[in-house]
Amino acid sequence: MTRKTIKNITLALAALLTFGSCLEKNPGDYLPVDKGMNSVTAAEEIVNGIYKTLMSGSLYSANLTLCPDIQTDLVQAVKGNSNTYVNIWQWDIQAANPYVEAVYSGLYTVIGQCNYFLENVGTLKSSLTDDTKILQLDALTGETYFCRALAYSELIKLFCKAYDPQTAGSELGVVLAVTYSGEKPSKRADLKSSYDLVLSDLAAADALLDPDNDVANSVYVRNAAVHALWARTALYMQDWDAAIEHSSKLIGSGVYSLADANSNYTSDQTFLEYLWSGDASFEIIFKLGYTSTSYGAATGSVFLNLTRDYYYYYPDFVPAQSVLNLYQSADCRYDCYFRELQTGYSHRLQWPLLVKYFGNESLLSLNIYHVCMPKLFRLAEQYLIRAEAYCRKGEYSKASADLSTLRKSRFSSGGSIAVDQSNFLEVISAERVRELYMEGFRLQDLKRWHLGFERTPQTSCVSEGGSLKVEPDDPRFVWPIPRNETEAPGSEIQPNESN
Repeated sequence: MTRKTIKNITLALAALLTFGSCLEKNPGDYLPVDKGMNSVTAAEEIVNGIYKTLMSGSLYSANLTLCPDIQTDLVQAVKGNSNTYVNIWQWDIQAANPYVEAVYSGLYTVIGQCNYFLENVGTLKSSLTDDTKILQLDALTGETYFCRALAYSELIKLFCKAYDPQTAGSELGVVLAVTYSGEKPSKRADLKSSYDLVLSDLAAADALLDPDNDVANSVYVRNAAVHALWARTALYMQDWDAAIEHSSKLIGSGVYSLADANSNYTSDQTFLEYLWSGDASFEIIFKLGYTSTSYGAATGSVFLNLTRDYYYYYPDFVPAQSVLNLYQSADCRYDCYFRELQTGYSHRLQWPLLVKYFGNESLLSLNIYHVCMPKLFRLAEQYLIRAEAYCRKGEYSKASADLSTLRKSRFSSGGSIAVDQSNFLEVISAERVRELYMEGFRLQDLKRWHLGFERTPQTSCVSEGGSLKVEPDDPRFVWPIPRNETEAPGSEIQPNESN
């Protein structure tokens, strides 16, 4: 979002009197259970319903993306905030927390939709004689396997401990439901088995989705998304060779390229800026596509809240000074992600606010504010994955090359960097914050690196939580299993230490 765009929108908003805030869309029930999955068209409707659920405010357009980062050292809560996510930020995370419940329920809703499709696809496929329709159904099946793998990977990330190959077989995983009908499991599988299901689904998706159909900026799951999730999963499983293998498929494919901060896409926006303001880029591997009548929650509201009076900003959270300090003067991400703006609070805080999620410009023109398409996989993350995996294998020159490639695309000049055994984790941690800020990675990163953090209080920010210190491996790095799951009649679902 450029300065010019923000200025023009702010002036225009001052004249508006009657527009309400963007309401979260409820995904609803897209399973045509009354007629069954009796055609490829019906199968496509089910898959579209899965995408719709993924974009809901419970998942990628709000809670699933924002809560893991808000919980860490990346933001401070502003005095006068709306109380959204503040209990998450203060580490008061109870088993009945509505955000935790919504994420858990939303991900299992996706899994249920996927299981319905997979339970019925065999019967439908056996009835088809048209080769074109069979190929179309195979592709839809591949998309469904991927979405189930994605949902399970997110559940594991939030509700399980970090993966250790030596102990994963004895650690708690998640409840593995793989059928739609019939009795469901009442206990959690072990962590290794949980990850094995993710890998199995990814392998199934890989076999069904043709890599020749890969395109950048896709709103549908393609083969490339399978390898993007596979690389991320391998990194979390400490399978460095697999992380390198799958990230390399994307980096070397020629289909995707990093958004350049030094080349203009429009007269006043670079490719990097347009990645966020237009939700489009050759860097995007897979995103959730929005239209003016079908979109998720307003991701950027808690960082801006311009719609309170359409004149001032009322952010619930502002970037931590420690985050702002990470950016060098030549790093174009700073001006792309942050802008110093005046808040409307009585304390008149003026601070660099997060404008990364100011809103898609096409939707802004329709008075739909702070709504952005979730970019589930970007090429930048793949460079970071491969660099970290190279470091774990002691291949520091290769890691330095990957980090430098990413940084040069983001810097106005310079950007080269070198890592070695003594500094690689510090460098990669900082680079992941700079690049992936508020995209939902920080909690998992700290958990899998076995690191804690300490917040430094800031002016006009909430004191209770503002100086929080969290030790490594605190049980609350693992979210509690919702109480309605552990206390349901007949449930044998084991709670976490944080419950």
